Amino acid sequence: MNEKLTFRVVAIISVVVLGMVMLLSQKVLPRPETPPEFTKYLPGLNALVNGTCFILLLISFYFIKKKRIDIHKKINLLTFLLSAVFIVSYFLYHYLADETKYPVDHPLRGLYLFILASHIILAAIVMPLVLLSFYYGLKMDVRKHRKLTRFSFPIWLYVTLTGVIVYLMISPYYSFNQ
Repeated sequence: MNEKLTFRVVAIISVVVLGMVMLLSQKVLPRPETPPEFTKYLPGLNALVNGTCFILLLISFYFIKKKRIDIHKKINLLTFLLSAVFIVSYFLYHYLADETKYPVDHPLRGLYLFILASHIILAAIVMPLVLLSFYYGLKMDVRKHRKLTRFSFPIWLYVTLTGVIVYLMISPYYSFNQ
């Protein structure tokens, strides 16, 4: 696949995922009246996947510094697969469940909203960067891969970590916990 086609595919995937997130946030799709029982486990699964990805990214970084490209590549492929699982689970949860709001009168609301906003914005930004990083890495175009991962790696780390933090902060307020 040439670079022009790769950029188009990455752009299409990124726009479709962002569009789905926006569509799900508007709650315009028909939903079941009562979410299935498994719905309540999806936020915890998402946090677990995010936390696992955070750790795997750090391990991957360690192995690339040790010049163990084979292990680095396997760990990144696993992280990429887990991120795909996250996206499916995220979509499913936001399709099935009502939005959970952080309490207006909570003293940490400002901090929560800042972390959430930065998480969402950077998640949208990092997706095409990660996809292109993977493309260059799998192609063994080390120069372009390194150049791009200087940006994608720390952003992806931040997004996975803040995904866990957001979950820990909002989880007491899920309606199925009441």
